[in-house]
Amino acid sequence: MNTAIDSASGIEEPDDSAAIHEDRLWRDNGWTCRVIKNEEDDGWAVEMTKDGEAEPALVGPWTMGRDKKNPKPLDVSAFNTLVKTASEVLRRHEQQLHAQLHKQVWVDTASDRISVTLDIVPDEDDPHAILAAENASGDALARIRVAPTFKLSTRSATEWIESGYAKPR
Repeated sequence: MNTAIDSASGIEEPDDSAAIHEDRLWRDNGWTCRVIKNEEDDGWAVEMTKDGEAEPALVGPWTMGRDKKNPKPLDVSAFNTLVKTASEVLRRHEQQLHAQLHKQVWVDTASDRISVTLDIVPDEDDPHAILAAENASGDALARIRVAPTFKLSTRSATEWIESGYAKPR
C-alpha cells in the first residue's frame, strides 16, 4: 500500500491518490477499477468507481484468464477503455438528470418569439420550480416560483404569457 506523511501531524497515512497497478486493482487518473467475484455465477466482474463517489459508475462482466478459473489481469489498455466507458455512463446520467429538471418551450406571439423555461429544484426541504420567460433577444420578461409539479407545455406557456405572466394556478 502506498503511504504519505501528513505534514501537520507527521503521521504516516494511506495515500488514496497514489496510482496502483495490480492484477485486480487499478487506481489512476481519478478512477478505481476492481475485479471482483461475480455474485450471479462462477465468473468475474469489474467495477469502476470515480474518486469521491460511494457507488460504482459501471459494473460489468470481466474476462476469465487462460486457466478458466481466475480473472484476466487488468492492464493499461483495459483500464483506459473502462475509464472511457464509465465516464460516458456518468455523462449520460448527467444529461438525463438535466433533461428531467430543465424544460424549455418556444411560443410565437404577434410581436416576438418567447422562450419559456421551467427549472425544477429538487430540494428535500423546499422543492420548487422557477418558471421564466425571455424574448428572442435574451431579455428577461418574467420569472416566478411555481410548484415542482407544474407541467410546462406550449399550451401552459401560452396561457401564462397571455395572462400577463400571472402566477399559474
